Amino acid sequence: MLTTLCAGLSSATLVDMRQRRIPNVVCGAMAAAGLALSASGIGNVTLAASVAGLVIGIAMMLPGHVLGATGAGDVKLFAAAGTLLGGGRMVPAFLFMALAGGVLALFVAWRRGRIGRTMRLTAGLVGGPVALKATVESQTEHNRFAYGPAIAAGCLTAALIQ
Repeated sequence: MLTTLCAGLSSATLVDMRQRRIPNVVCGAMAAAGLALSASGIGNVTLAASVAGLVIGIAMMLPGHVLGATGAGDVKLFAAAGTLLGGGRMVPAFLFMALAGGVLALFVAWRRGRIGRTMRLTAGLVGGPVALKATVESQTEHNRFAYGPAIAAGCLTAALIQ
């Protein structure tokens, strides 16, 4: 399970960092592998837990996608990882992913010389997320970055601490 998780997450992360997208084939293969491993009894995740991980992964990431904060590939990657982690590891994976994503966002903002503006926009999202959606998604804001590394860090941390 851990080997499959590492392979899928590292593949997705490398492509995301280079092309700013996560291919469906990577997410699909990872999800299929997770479901197949659990259905065959290999590993420590039951088929029910694998399906729960998939559903919980989608449910946890979809609101961020709807608000424009994450891409559809991020949703699919987290859900695919859920098939290998199982439903019981998805909340810790999400929390570790959010922490890693926050650190990554601060690093990217610092590297781009935008730390002050990023902090102000982030504070504004708390007060009025709908009004700032256009700003978050704006190409001129230069605030987008690959989130695959944060997903990988969160999921691997959750897998290793069980």
